[in-house]
Amino acid sequence: MIKTDIIIIGAGPVGLFTIFEAGLMKLHCHVIDAIPQIGGQLKEIYPKKPIYDIPGFPSVLAGDLIDNLEQQVAPFQPGFTLGERAETIEKQEDGSFVVTTIEGTEHHAPTVIIAGGLGSFEPRKPIVDGLTNFEKKGIEYMVREPETFLNKKVFISGGGDSALDWAVYIAENSTVPVGLVHRSDMFRAHKDSVEKVYQLQNEGKIDLYTHAEINKVNGNETLESIELHQKNRAPKTIDVDYWLPLFGLSPKLGPIGNWGLDIEKNAIKVNHALDYETNIPGVFAVGDVNTYPGKLKLILCGFHEATLAVQTCYKIINPDKKFTMKYTTVQGVKGFEKVL
Repeated sequence: MIKTDIIIIGAGPVGLFTIFEAGLMKLHCHVIDAIPQIGGQLKEIYPKKPIYDIPGFPSVLAGDLIDNLEQQVAPFQPGFTLGERAETIEKQEDGSFVVTTIEGTEHHAPTVIIAGGLGSFEPRKPIVDGLTNFEKKGIEYMVREPETFLNKKVFISGGGDSALDWAVYIAENSTVPVGLVHRSDMFRAHKDSVEKVYQLQNEGKIDLYTHAEINKVNGNETLESIELHQKNRAPKTIDVDYWLPLFGLSPKLGPIGNWGLDIEKNAIKVNHALDYETNIPGVFAVGDVNTYPGKLKLILCGFHEATLAVQTCYKIINPDKKFTMKYTTVQGVKGFEKVL
């Protein structure tokens, strides 16, 4: 069982900033996220999208903001359980909590902060007969271990940043060309990524199929082939090791809705007048996952909510200690680091 001071559910920007605020109070955090990398939707869905309302940054790319936050929290050595959705939360007799993931990984802490953004992200799946027969047997909706797909016969479907970024990565690091399938010839990805795809196509490292879809999958115990349908051409059966339909993620509240929390319009109700605690003492919700009168779904508002939630976490964890506010301008980050 993983033990920590604060379990943070959600590794998006607000979850990451929560680590920083907790670190300033010498509290250790462990973060759980269903997505196999940190950053939430900023990193997974639109890493090249510019954000204009982060203080001190006239404009910052979503992916760069996550990279900066990752550097900011690094001195506090947080733990991460990625690629595993938080499934259950159980309150213990002493008031602490055990959070268990869908894979059975258990985490124990006196406090929990839910920073799940819009909830857990579920992959958008294509409508193809027999699809579920090959899930995790050749069909993957997320890239957890990129090395798994190197030097294999891989086809990727999608026209967004995630699909093109992974097609480029695998093509540049594999000895086998990557198939990229998109329903049109207009991509939603960043211009640089699109140009890179065409460059790799010219180099013979990407087989690009536009105005095309995969309509059938075949195999016995594992995926063996796909059927490609391209406009004005006869269907084509292609042998593959993996098919990655990367059509983005759909946010859902998921198992959080079964945790006994007060839910209103698919969001968690919190005490906004004090510390964003839920109806369960010791469990807090910050960022887009919460709701209260006057709520604004902005990253900077989530940062503020996380700061106040951590203050109360400190009091729960250290009931006999008085916290004295110190400024990073005086102490620097080094002055706050916890020796682990």
